[in-house]
Amino acid sequence: MNFDRIVVRLRPWLAASLVVLFSSLIGLHARAASFQPLEIVTKSGVHVFSVEMATTDEEKQTGLMYRKELPDGKGMLFDFSPEQEVSMWMKNTYVPLDMIFIRADGSILRIAENTEPLSTKIIPSRGLAKGVLEVVAGTAQKYGIRPGDRVAHPLFNGR
Repeated sequence: MNFDRIVVRLRPWLAASLVVLFSSLIGLHARAASFQPLEIVTKSGVHVFSVEMATTDEEKQTGLMYRKELPDGKGMLFDFSPEQEVSMWMKNTYVPLDMIFIRADGSILRIAENTEPLSTKIIPSRGLAKGVLEVVAGTAQKYGIRPGDRVAHPLFNGR
């Protein structure tokens, strides 16, 4: 067997693999750079999160799909401007989440706790929401986050 031929045949595949790997790493770096602070004011105090914004249709459709972990204190904030009825689901989402539905004035409308991974069950806002904050399941209970608590972020009027 001629090993030189095997190496030559592998080179285009290896080059393509490296391009995909580096593109993925650049994408992860760019995503990390887009995190913004968000505060939730509860009876127990102010809790600060670092959130990734989902503003485009593609970002909102993909959300946290395909991710295998979500660290405590991190999340994704979906911008549904203007305020509207919102429906979410967990299709292709491996991490159980708390979904926090937020009104335009920054008050929390509803919390869907410990959502089921990979489910296509519809999770409605049950009222008008301007944003949805997705954080790892258990966050609302851990920090005592309740409907009526206030969210401070430039997306909401009542900052």
